[in-house]
Amino acid sequence: MADRYQVRIKVISQKGRCSTGHKTGDEWLTSGKTPEGICLNAFGMLLPNVRTLMYGGEFPWEADKDTTTVCCPDAINPVVFEIRRIKK
Repeated sequence: MADRYQVRIKVISQKGRCSTGHKTGDEWLTSGKTPEGICLNAFGMLLPNVRTLMYGGEFPWEADKDTTTVCCPDAINPVVFEIRRIKK
């Protein structure tokens, strides 16, 4: 089985009114459990990317292979998250 990395999720942009109250600079760490306090709708969008980085995968379109960016599903009040693999 591949190594499991810890992953940091960070809000890098927030426009409009986030119904969960997320704001730029909010952060969570995860290595396999849903982080407390994160919006479940946003986490549903983040999870495939979190798991990819957690298990050593990468996204070929990203310059930094340890990072990707994902937006929550609320197009009117978007919250943009950076997902970063924490190197051991």
